[in-house]
Amino acid sequence: MAGASSIEQAIHRLQSAMDRLESAVERNLENQRQVRSLEGEMQRLGTDRSRLAQSLDAAEARSGQLEEANREVSRRLVGAMESIREVLARNGAA
Repeated sequence: MAGASSIEQAIHRLQSAMDRLESAVERNLENQRQVRSLEGEMQRLGTDRSRLAQSLDAAEARSGQLEEANREVSRRLVGAMESIREVLARNGAA
């Protein structure tokens, strides 16, 4: 019966090894699913980053245009105020 016991122990060890292997394969598959999910998320984040960078560039360009327009309006207002002062001064209303 000692031989049968050795065979049973070997079968038990083999079954235990197979269980551990199956668990390792399942963990590996789950890890691969998580990696694919993270890769997809990274791709989405990269796309969002590109879109936001383009939007920021456009906003900065628009801001520059508005600043230039503001400077031009200020320059014209100063000119108009000086002209009004000159007219008032010539007409003695200052």
